[in-house]
Amino acid sequence: MARGPAARSNITDTSDALSILGSGARVRGRVSGSGDFRVEGHVEGDVSVSGNLAIEEGGSVTGDIGASAVEIAGGLTGDVAARGPVTIRASARVLGNMAGAEVSLEEGASFSGRIEAEFDLPAELLPRQGR
Repeated sequence: MARGPAARSNITDTSDALSILGSGARVRGRVSGSGDFRVEGHVEGDVSVSGNLAIEEGGSVTGDIGASAVEIAGGLTGDVAARGPVTIRASARVLGNMAGAEVSLEEGASFSGRIEAEFDLPAELLPRQGR
């Protein structure tokens, strides 16, 4: 994989293993590995990593993603299954379904899909018992 400039993502690297797909690179096929993965180029295929995944502004993935945490600032056409948070930045263009421990969407982001996240409803929205 190509090496790019210093980390730009707000996702904290969870391990000593950080792989970077540089801005001039294009990969076709399934990408998998341990550690974190930062996409500055283009991936056409599913991506599965044990650590965090960041799609930088200008980068893109066309395929499904599985990772610990996911941050999207570039383009994604595919579904996300994260064990931790999913963050969709204002510069992102996302078409797909998001599933994670929490999902945040910045104002200005382009998003089309479903969001599945675990959360607790406030007491006033819970159904009343005994009625």
